Amino acid sequence: MNSRDRPLGLAPASVRDYRELARRRLPRQLFDYIDGGAYEEATMAANMADLRRIRLRQRVLRDVSVRKLGTTVLGEELSLPVVLAPVGLAGMFAQRAEVQAARAAARAGVPFCESTVSICGIEEVAAATDRPFWYQLYVMRDRAYAEDLMRRAQAAGCRVLVLTVDLAVVGARYRDVRNGMAGSLPAMKKLVRGFDFARHPGWVRDVALGGKPLTFGNLEKAVPGASTPDAFRAWVDSQFDPSVTWDDLAWVRENWAGRIVLKGILDPQDASEAVARGADAIVVSNHGGRQLDDVPSTITALPAIVEAVGDRAEVLVDGGIRSGLDVVKALALGARACLIGRPWAYAVAARGEKGVTHVLRILRGEMEVALGLTGVTDVRDLNRSALIDLSDDPG
Repeated sequence: MNSRDRPLGLAPASVRDYRELARRRLPRQLFDYIDGGAYEEATMAANMADLRRIRLRQRVLRDVSVRKLGTTVLGEELSLPVVLAPVGLAGMFAQRAEVQAARAAARAGVPFCESTVSICGIEEVAAATDRPFWYQLYVMRDRAYAEDLMRRAQAAGCRVLVLTVDLAVVGARYRDVRNGMAGSLPAMKKLVRGFDFARHPGWVRDVALGGKPLTFGNLEKAVPGASTPDAFRAWVDSQFDPSVTWDDLAWVRENWAGRIVLKGILDPQDASEAVARGADAIVVSNHGGRQLDDVPSTITALPAIVEAVGDRAEVLVDGGIRSGLDVVKALALGARACLIGRPWAYAVAARGEKGVTHVLRILRGEMEVALGLTGVTDVRDLNRSALIDLSDDPG
């Protein structure tokens, strides 16, 4: 029996279990949008594989009866060193998914980051939770519209702007091309896609019917009508600006009074430039392997960037984080916290707000164990001493 077809118990125990539940519940087009990467998906695979190769150093006979998982990121107290990363089109995975995820994040004491291309708008998310959330922005050709989005986010109480900088051009995501998420489909494939959607009546009831309006909540003026693949692609092609340079950060600073985070940094020189230009934090990111394939995994890029930045800014990381052990490894290599995207997307698709809450609880439990068995009592004390040098690892 193929592992994809094995029965899954009613109590998912890991992010991997939630991925399988999401695969079963979502139409193929939407699951592949979450699950896929660019080109041959080598970088996406490396993000996870390189984390697996890092070994934790087990230590014993230390008093680890009290273990602290809380930290501070950009002046904000977090109960876990975790942030729910911006995920585009999330409201297509579950009914008003961004609202559900924001509520779960607030309850868990961690930030939620709203995507520019979310289904639920800034104001809807703000009305659903009393915890300030972060807002993610692309630098658009229409700067007036981008300025309006920043004003809306600040009016809603957002204090952190996450500027995504690795989308000067859009990488080819072959799963999306095959499924029609990128480009148009011939008539026969449209019929096949329609049949696939019909085979998922739970999704149809919950999202297609119960999750309306399925429009881009932050882009209703820019992308009128339903959030169809064609409308989304047309907006991307017209608005993602390949002429953006470092000088444009001054424009962002003029329009944003809070903290600024640059997401999509993969090179130490770019990290140093980001800090010199006034970034409060950077996210070491290759867009989850969804942009340029065959670039380094984020965990291998992290140490050199941490060294280049020093204490001038906070360094966060995303890409391949699937467990609390992964979070511990990243913190040991110098990250302040980790952004998770696919884990919460799988969870909200599978079980809505309860799923996101549960995934965060899973990560907490895994981190508790990792700290206890590495002899560390506070995540803020994690460093390379919690890891075994790969050159010394016989396995």
